[in-house]
Order: sequence, then C-alpha cells, then structure tokens
Amino acid sequence: MFCRSFCFFSLCLFLPIQRRCSLGHVSNLQSSDTRSLPGFENLTMGYNKYLRPYFGGEPVQIAMTLDIASISSISESDMDYTATIYLQQRWTDPRLVFHGNKSFSLDARLVELLWVPDTYIVESKRSFLHDVTVENRLIRLFSNGTILYALRITTTVACNMDLSKYPMDTQTCRLQLESWGYDENDVVFTWLRGNDSVHGLEKLQLSQYTVEHYYTLVSKSQMETGSYPRLILQFELRRNVLYFILETYVPSTLLVMLSWVSFWITLDSVPARTCIGVTTVLSMTTLMIGSRSSLSKTNCFIKAIDVYLGICFSFIFGALVEYAMAHYSSSQKCAAKAPQEGPANELTKEMKEVNITSVLNSSITSYKQKISFTSIQISSDNVNRSDLTMKTHEKIKCVLRNKMHRIIGYFTIQNPSNVDHYSKLLFPLFFMLVNVFYWAYYLYF
Repeated sequence: MFCRSFCFFSLCLFLPIQRRCSLGHVSNLQSSDTRSLPGFENLTMGYNKYLRPYFGGEPVQIAMTLDIASISSISESDMDYTATIYLQQRWTDPRLVFHGNKSFSLDARLVELLWVPDTYIVESKRSFLHDVTVENRLIRLFSNGTILYALRITTTVACNMDLSKYPMDTQTCRLQLESWGYDENDVVFTWLRGNDSVHGLEKLQLSQYTVEHYYTLVSKSQMETGSYPRLILQFELRRNVLYFILETYVPSTLLVMLSWVSFWITLDSVPARTCIGVTTVLSMTTLMIGSRSSLSKTNCFIKAIDVYLGICFSFIFGALVEYAMAHYSSSQKCAAKAPQEGPANELTKEMKEVNITSVLNSSITSYKQKISFTSIQISSDNVNRSDLTMKTHEKIKCVLRNKMHRIIGYFTIQNPSNVDHYSKLLFPLFFMLVNVFYWAYYLYF
C-alpha cells in the first residue's frame, strides 16, 4: 500500500515521464531519463520512514540554520519572548540518492512519507506551525541524497531576566534546539556556518530593546534517558532608556525641584507651603504606583527605577518635614517672647540689665562657701557618710543635666529663618550628589 501511494505521487510530480507502477514495482527507466530525473526506486522499494538514515551505524549529521523573522513581544512580567523563526534542517539520506546534479522541491505533503528529525524548542511555552494558505513547510531533495527541510514557526520561549537594573538593564535570552528522542549516538546537531547560520537579528527593530550581539553554541543535554544534542542561540538585548527618562525620571526630578519652591516662601504663609508639600508628595506617590503597575508580577525585584523614585520621594517628604520643623520652632520662639513684651513686666527688664560679672562673682563666692562648709562637715567626728554620698550623687546629676542641656542646645534651632536659608543650598547639593552616585553605579557597575 505504501509503495502504491508513493508511485501515485511520483506520477503526479513528473507528468511528462510515462511511468507505470504495479504492486510496488517501478518500471525501468531509460538511461537518458535517469540523468534528468530522480529515480525513486530506492524510495519505493524498501524505504522505511520509521528508521533513520544509517540505522545501526554512524549517527546522522543534521546541520541547521535560523532566520529570525520577528520578535513581536518581550514580556518582563511573564519573563518570556515571542518570535517567528524560519528553521532549516539539512541531512543526508543515502536511500534517496539519484543520478544527475539537480535538486527538486517536492510537495510538503511528501514529508509524511520521509524520515525527519524530531527537533523541538527547549523552554517553549507555546508554539505553532503556520498553515495559511497551506502548512508552511518546504522539502527539497538533492541528487546526493541531501534533504532540506524548512519550517515557519512562531514560539513563545521563557527567558529568565534580572530586573535589578531596570530600566538600564541588559537581558540575555536563549533559543535552544534539541532532539527529543534520538540521543547523540543516533543524531548529531551542528550549525551549518557557525555564527553565520543565524540571520535577521541584526535587522530587527524592537520597541524597547536593541540587539547588542549574538552567538551560537553547541552543547549536550544530559538526562536520565541519555545524552541529547543541543544547539543554542544566545543573544543580548539592551533596553532603550530614553522612554523611561521622559516618562518617569524627568517628571520625578521636576517634582523634587518643585518642592524646593517652598524654601523661598516665608514661614508665615502656612497654606502656600503646606499646599506645595502635600501636592508634591501625592504626585510622587501616584508616579511610583504607576511605574510599578506595569510590572505587577515582578515586584519582588528592587529595581533601579524604584530606587530613584524612593530617593525623590525622600527629598520631597524631607522638604515637607523641614517646613514643619521650621514653623514649629518659629511658633515656640514667638510664644517665648510674648510675656516679655508687656509693659508691666519690669522685673524681666531689670534682670536683663544685671551685670554678668556680678553674677559670676556671686556664684563663685557661693560655691567657695559650699566647699568650705563641706570640708568642715567632713572634718567633724560625727560625719554622715550616707549624706555625703547623696550630695555627691546630686552633684553628678547636676553636671550631667547641664551637659545634656548643652548638647540639646546644639540641636536647638535658634533662628528658624536660617533653616530655609540653609535648605536652599543643602537640598539641591545633596540631590545632585545622590544623582551622580546613582547614575554612575547603574550605568557602569
């Protein structure tokens, strides 16, 4: 039955030649015809598509080439990419040798009658063979028995991504081809022309990425059932950061600069400064939520863009806290000055006019009297050691208390208006310094 069906196909393909098939036997061709047409005697007599070429002997050498037609999408959330490829496979089957030096493109349906490799795409999530208007397959037979088998495939392949430097990252993805059932004793995979076996990647125009470079590898996959040949195409994709600069980095930087406007507004303008601080904080929060929503499934990564937005949010929030501290200190200072402004408070005015020298002299005299009094008590016979220890503890507490007051005085805002004056200089300076370290780290390390 097999021979009859193939004879029918042979008759349809080579209509000008009169051939007669009977019970699996092909009539003898004249010597003049064998030079121009392939003889299918070997194919119709004793050919078994279930057995590989050189069955029981040396492995079949299968050379491959790839044409990358397009990479339609690269998903960071799903960590995969979708590509349309043209896969060409070449091998030699000595059972299909015919006389002459020509090659013939056969009907793709004849693939069902021939042995073909069981190549599959490793780490493929979804794949399909195009079938419009017919199945996009090509089979070409050469006189020396070489077969060219080409397919047009669209596949979605997993690609493990490191998004810690997003959006200034470079991702390395792979396309791996491997034999499913034949191990290295039966099949050997090779690239036909090394790196030149892959075409199309250098011409791709991607929305967010640029193909830096690519290279091919030959490897093996060791499994429990054996060692299988594997071909690897590895390519690097560098993300175009210009979109993110215009979409995220510039707006966040402008929001930080907007928060500095409050430093030029007086402390008494509470509604104006509060409005600027709260508005910039809420705007920055919205920007942070929007940047993370596009990568909802990759929130486990602390990305470079998250670090920058966090820095901007910290500066904006710091400007709001700076005004709160300055306004609180100003209100406290005004409250302390209020009792001193009354005309009836003459005691306070007199205290201001006291000579500092007399105060120091009186304090020194009193201190010497205390020392002499303490020495008299110690020299007496009925001295109370517990009282002496308590007085010593009180002195230590007094000294510590004075030091604490002095330390707190260092951090006390004496003039609240100076806070805005220093903030006008310190906030932009620190922000520029942080930006230098940020961009240097993520671009060069």
